[in-house]
Amino acid sequence: MANPATSRVWFITGSSSGFGLLLAHEALRRGERVIATARDVSKLDDLIQHYPDTARTFALDVTKAAEIEFISSQAISAFGQVDVLVNNAGYGVNGAIEEVSEDEFEPMFQTNIYGLIRTTRAFLPHFRQRRSGHIFNLSSIGGLIGGAGWGFYNVTKFAVEGFSEALAAEMKPLGVHVTIVEPGPFRTDFLGRSGKLAAKELPEYKDTAGKARDYLQSQSGKQPGDPQKAVEAILTAADASEPPLHLILGKIALTRFRDKLAQWDKEIAAWETVTTGADFQADK
Repeated sequence: MANPATSRVWFITGSSSGFGLLLAHEALRRGERVIATARDVSKLDDLIQHYPDTARTFALDVTKAAEIEFISSQAISAFGQVDVLVNNAGYGVNGAIEEVSEDEFEPMFQTNIYGLIRTTRAFLPHFRQRRSGHIFNLSSIGGLIGGAGWGFYNVTKFAVEGFSEALAAEMKPLGVHVTIVEPGPFRTDFLGRSGKLAAKELPEYKDTAGKARDYLQSQSGKQPGDPQKAVEAILTAADASEPPLHLILGKIALTRFRDKLAQWDKEIAAWETVTTGADFQADK
C-alpha cells in the first residue's frame, strides 16, 4: 500500500462510469490519490465517502475551455501536484458518413478531440516544469482501423493517435511519458449510454454501416473485454519504467490490428514500384 502523502496523484476525466470510474476506484484502493471529474459530480460521491483523505472530485465538462483551465488549476492545488493525467471522457456516434448529421458529429468532436487537447495542454506547463508525469489518452481500436458505421468516431480517435504520437516525441526529452490506450470491445457503457445512433438511416447502407448499427443495438453487455482487467493494465503501464506508447487491450483488438498490418504490408509490396517511382529521378 502506497503512502498517501507521497503517492502519485491521478487526474481522470469522464469518471462517472466505465474505465474512468473503475480506474479511480482501483488507484485509490492501491493507496494512490485521485482527482476524479465528471459533468455530474454527484455520481462521484461514493469515492469521497470511501476515500475522504485521498480522493477529490470536481464537476468538469471537457467541451468548455474555461472550465478546463479553472479545474486544472484547482486540481494541482488540491494535492500540490498531478502526476498522471487520464483523458478518458468520450463517446461514439454510429452511422454511415452520409447518415450522420453535423449536429450529431460536432459535439463528439468537441468532446473526443478538442476536450482531450485542451485538457492535455492545461497540464503541460505543470509536467514540463516538474520534468515528470504520464499522460494516458484513451483511444480505441477504432483509432487504428476505420470501419463502416464508425467513420466520424474513427475521425476522433485517429486524431487522438496523431496528437499523442507527436506529443510523446515532444515530452519524452522532458521526462514525461505518453501512452495511447486502444481497447477493443469491453463491457462498459460504450454500446449503451455512451453510444449514439444517427437519426437518419438509409437502406443503401444496410449491409455495411447497418451491420455496425445492429451490433451497437444488440451487443451491449456481451463484449468479451473485462473492464477491471483493462484498468489493471493501465496501472501496470503507469508503473513501468519504460511504458508503451501504444497499449492495445483485448484479443479482438490485437487480432484485428495484426490483420490490418498484414494486409497493409501486402498492399505496400504490390504497389512498391509505383510508390518509389514518385520521387525525382537521379541524374545519370
